[in-house]
Amino acid sequence: MDVRRRPPKPSGPPTNSLDHHHHHQQNKGSSSASARVLDRSPSPTPKASDALPLPLYLTNGIFFTLFFSVAYYLLHRWRDKIRNSTPLHVLTLSDLAAILSLIASFIYLLGFFGIDFVQSFIARPSNDHWDVDVEDERFILDEDRRPRRLPSVVSATPISPSPAPKLMEGPPPTTTTPLGISHPPCPKEEEADEELVNSVVSGDFPSYSLESTLGDCLRAASIRREAVQRITGRSLSGMPLDGFDYDSILGQCCEMPVGYVQIPVGIAGPLLLNGCEYSVPMATTEGCLVASTNRGCKAIYASGGATGILLRDGMTRAPVVRFPTAKRATDLKFFLEDPLNFDTLALVFNKSSRFARLQGTQCSIAGKNLYIRFSCSTGDAMGMNMVSKCVQNVLDFLRSDFSDMDVIGISGNFCSDKKPAAVNWIEGRGKSVVCEATISEEVVNKVLKTTVPALVELNMLKNLTGSAVAGALGGFNAHAANIVSAVFIATGQDPAQNIESSHCITMMEAVNNGKDLHISVTMPSIEVGTVGGGTQLASQSACLNLLGVKGASKESPGSNARLLATIVAGAVLAGELSLMSAIAAGQLVKSHMKYNRSSRDVTKIAS
Repeated sequence: MDVRRRPPKPSGPPTNSLDHHHHHQQNKGSSSASARVLDRSPSPTPKASDALPLPLYLTNGIFFTLFFSVAYYLLHRWRDKIRNSTPLHVLTLSDLAAILSLIASFIYLLGFFGIDFVQSFIARPSNDHWDVDVEDERFILDEDRRPRRLPSVVSATPISPSPAPKLMEGPPPTTTTPLGISHPPCPKEEEADEELVNSVVSGDFPSYSLESTLGDCLRAASIRREAVQRITGRSLSGMPLDGFDYDSILGQCCEMPVGYVQIPVGIAGPLLLNGCEYSVPMATTEGCLVASTNRGCKAIYASGGATGILLRDGMTRAPVVRFPTAKRATDLKFFLEDPLNFDTLALVFNKSSRFARLQGTQCSIAGKNLYIRFSCSTGDAMGMNMVSKCVQNVLDFLRSDFSDMDVIGISGNFCSDKKPAAVNWIEGRGKSVVCEATISEEVVNKVLKTTVPALVELNMLKNLTGSAVAGALGGFNAHAANIVSAVFIATGQDPAQNIESSHCITMMEAVNNGKDLHISVTMPSIEVGTVGGGTQLASQSACLNLLGVKGASKESPGSNARLLATIVAGAVLAGELSLMSAIAAGQLVKSHMKYNRSSRDVTKIAS
């Protein structure tokens, strides 16, 4: 009822004085009630700003100025810390005060704008249908608000909403689809998957687009897997599909997955290295490898441990550029090798990374072509992508003075990556490590089952002379690649970089009047990292955590990767010691026949 409407007049005059008096009192009461209702005009709503000691505009100005001034100060402080390689979490008293001021001003501004929004929402004009709309809004389900996604891009058939599920005790029933996924039955999804499989098989739908189209990596892998089986006519039933986080590899580790390969992980150790014990994870399918390395670790431990020293730490990238003449190529070579230009080049090189720091350049000319080998530190990352980006910065900078320079490729194989190369063997790449240990005569006899003279002679004739006869490049060892590959796979490194990372020379010498054995391995190019790539996968991350080198070091950037390289060299030392002892004692064939042969009937297992 409209409260401003006048009360209706009586239909007729009063019949008597009593009725007239009663009617007069009723009209009077109604008029008083109407007046009271009309007097209920809304009083001014108190505002939060009324409690401020200063005018609102002045208070807002102060906090706006404080917020942006403190933010500007902190950005400059963080930039200086990055340039000086100072950890960002190290705070001074002024930094702490600035951060508190930033938080306080941000809270004030957030509260101010929040109050304005609430007040404007409360002050919106009401209408007769407002309450009805609110009541109707409560009956709209969340799933009805969202647009329904079709289970397949191939089929555009509308899908009717399914009824609400009934409550039941215990887990819902599951079925295994023809594609190998166990989940509650969904006929619509199975039909859509079958349509997608047929589209992939016929070539109408690209297999590489399944993840981005479906938004479900496991489902995409199962559809691709089924399509591959139908195209090839070969089964992948022995390769597992479930039990892997396919989202973790999307756009980073592997494209177009159809499953994963299981590789067992064994533990060798404890390896006593630089006074610390490490349990070394090794992913391998070669029998005897973990057992042999473990025996080497036992011998090293019983003799007081090994010592590992990092010689250098620098990842390389070498672009190839071409000039119209060899004279112009030498001009750039002399410019890059001039010490007066190093600071300028380093400033340009370092600007795109917090951790990359240019260490030097090495140039080599082949006619009109110039190969520039940049070397830099990369923190705890292996660093190939990091250094490539920094090299691109330098090439862009050099174009201003060498406009006739033609960049043929960001990598000219003078790096050299994933290939045996003398430049890595001589100059080093990644982490260069030397590791040594002195094994007592008693341990050589009782644990390794051989003698010191036999080991020294075998090492000279096999690892040194034999490798020289074979024309080996960096292969003056017994089986360093075995240990490097196993540790690389277990810890998420790039397995292809085992090629240069396995460059190793093993030396053995009789010491202490010929009684004890001094053994060492020198490895100039171990390329490892503890962040990025496969190191973020769950299993590989667990192996890094076992070694105590998971992720990036906050206290000393790069120390985790350097420690990992040292552990790799220590494990190689143990593997070399044990294998050489087995060969010297004539136990190699016997041990492989015992541990590297299966007595199970493989044909029955396959069937």
